[in-house]
Amino acid sequence: MLRDVVSPLTYHYQTWQQTVLELEALSKTYKTGDQALTNVSFSVPAGQVVGLIGPSGAGKSSLIRCINRLVEPSSGRIYLGETELTKLSGRALRQARRRIGMIFQEYALVERLTVMENVLSGRLGYVSGWRSFLRRYPKTDIDQAFSLLERVGLGDHYNKRADELSGGQRQRVGIARALEQNPELLLADEPTASLDPKTSRQIMRLIQSVCREMNLPAIINIHDVVLAQNFADRIIGLQAGEVVFDGPPSALTHDVLTRIYGAEDWGQVQQNNESQDDEALFSNAKVLERS
Repeated sequence: MLRDVVSPLTYHYQTWQQTVLELEALSKTYKTGDQALTNVSFSVPAGQVVGLIGPSGAGKSSLIRCINRLVEPSSGRIYLGETELTKLSGRALRQARRRIGMIFQEYALVERLTVMENVLSGRLGYVSGWRSFLRRYPKTDIDQAFSLLERVGLGDHYNKRADELSGGQRQRVGIARALEQNPELLLADEPTASLDPKTSRQIMRLIQSVCREMNLPAIINIHDVVLAQNFADRIIGLQAGEVVFDGPPSALTHDVLTRIYGAEDWGQVQQNNESQDDEALFSNAKVLERS
């Protein structure tokens, strides 16, 4: 299943564990004729957090949605473990999707339901029709949901309606819901795009830490390069639907970023981010002094 010939752009992780996800020559052409992806190939091992970066229209969201088959690939193969997802349909595909947790930019919560009910919806693919209709879940599912809410810092909010929460809290519910599936792979499509800089860092840190704890691989489509550098183990850069960089965050030089995004004063971008970090540290220090 693994390719014999590897592009020189590919970054190898010899110390990581077994491969969980494998993409082979994945391409996507929409009915409009737009080529979203061209021969994208890479693998993701257990526990690795991958930051997927690139300009708007580079194919990042298309790639995420092809992996879970929300968008149908035009050609190529996708393997989740030993299962070839691109061959599945109907019930087999629905069962395979249970193995992939998804975190959305706009949270995708049911606003009128409680936090607990939203988290438990991650088990809908596992319970019978009448249980899902009545929202009756096994005690083990409920216990796990309480545990996950504690883990994401919302243990006291389980009975609140989703529309009572802040944006950061809603995204934490989305993370807990994805983890409630007991997934083998986590996909996140711009999970910080609707959040302020401080909350964005908290959410990225949370995703990073739960992936470490659960040995869970993740692919995160993210616009903020600095966030990707700080919280991803590996960066994959897309340009016009093709992989133009695959390597460690430390290898994202100015030349590489220019290849991905075009000309920009990347040194100034980094300096601005460091200034924001200093302001955040100062603010936290003042809070500690008052406490």
